[in-house]
Amino acid sequence: MSAGAPSARPALRVVDDAPALAAAGAALLAEEVRAAARARGRATLALSGGRVEALLARLARERLPWDALDVFQVDERVAPDGSPARNWTALAAALGPRVAKDALHAMPVEAADLDSACARYARRLEDAAGRPPALDVVHLGLGEDGHTASLFPGDAVLDVRDADVAPTATAHGGLRRLTLTLPALGRARCAVWVVGGAEKAPALARLLAGDASAPAARVAAARRVVLADRAAAADAWPHAREAPAHPS
Repeated sequence: MSAGAPSARPALRVVDDAPALAAAGAALLAEEVRAAARARGRATLALSGGRVEALLARLARERLPWDALDVFQVDERVAPDGSPARNWTALAAALGPRVAKDALHAMPVEAADLDSACARYARRLEDAAGRPPALDVVHLGLGEDGHTASLFPGDAVLDVRDADVAPTATAHGGLRRLTLTLPALGRARCAVWVVGGAEKAPALARLLAGDASAPAARVAAARRVVLADRAAAADAWPHAREAPAHPS
């Protein structure tokens, strides 16, 4: 599928609170990874950052085909190794003991030439997920402004069509970032948003309504599922649909 407008609304699953959201998110990601490994022998998973420590801890305890799994980053801040700003810091701490070292792929944000670094990361994606790469499962967050990955409203990276990984044109939160682009996200077999908190309710309603002014709504993955707690889903009930248990 291309990076154009999605053809159907994401399916919505609602849980009670933040602990339930972390548990449900980890369980769904694990379910999708297991299904992909059964279908293709290996699986690819791309993970986002944000407040995901509880989800990652739960995911690390799931029964997964760890020796047949490649884990990538959806996006990353341009910051030194070990920085609390880095998504990698929490990801490596949680999954490093589980995933083979050469199958846990950090975005090379410390490189002097970010464009070349993006091209190298795109080649890693191709090695694991085909050419062009089609990731099995992509975990995404949602910003109050409707951004997902590091695809922010108004940033020129939203218009990138000839690369799967690209730097943001400007700094966000004081730092530039590397991110999977809309074409790369659009080829994913399954995209899973995990969204919590009342402050996310308006953005989640926009995503579910297909409002293209929210970058998240422009992710055209083959299957799209939103997991949200009740606070985040408060404005979304008119758009709720039950998510199927397994990939179509």
